[in-house]
Amino acid sequence: MEHQLPTSDKDFVESLIPQRFPFVMVQELMEYTDENLMSGFEIKEDNIFIQDRIFQASGLVEHQAQSVALHTGYKYYLLGKDAPTGYIGAIKSFEVTTLPETGDRLISEVTILNEVMGVTLVDVVTKLNGTIIAKSQMKTAVK
Repeated sequence: MEHQLPTSDKDFVESLIPQRFPFVMVQELMEYTDENLMSGFEIKEDNIFIQDRIFQASGLVEHQAQSVALHTGYKYYLLGKDAPTGYIGAIKSFEVTTLPETGDRLISEVTILNEVMGVTLVDVVTKLNGTIIAKSQMKTAVK
């Protein structure tokens, strides 16, 4: 089921994830279905994962994990419940071809592969200007 989204309402997006400034790595909720989510994130100069204008791989992992959390948070929002705290349970694979820079806008697509008893297995693909720069498969767990 697809839903109409307030795509760039920063406060709304942040209300759906447990992280707070300066650790927020998602800004837009662009698309949502029960099995998918698309998020957006513009990298700012003051980001804690920036080193010499380059957004580090650890920031990409966190952006992808927060995109998963955004899917869970929005699902709970639709149910009228508070977003749960989640954790990365395991990273099965993570590949980076390019590290983005300040000013770049990332688009990540989360695909839910399996969800059982609060543990979710996902594929995440992150693009920059339409080109895939990072892929991962991870398990997340909610508290």
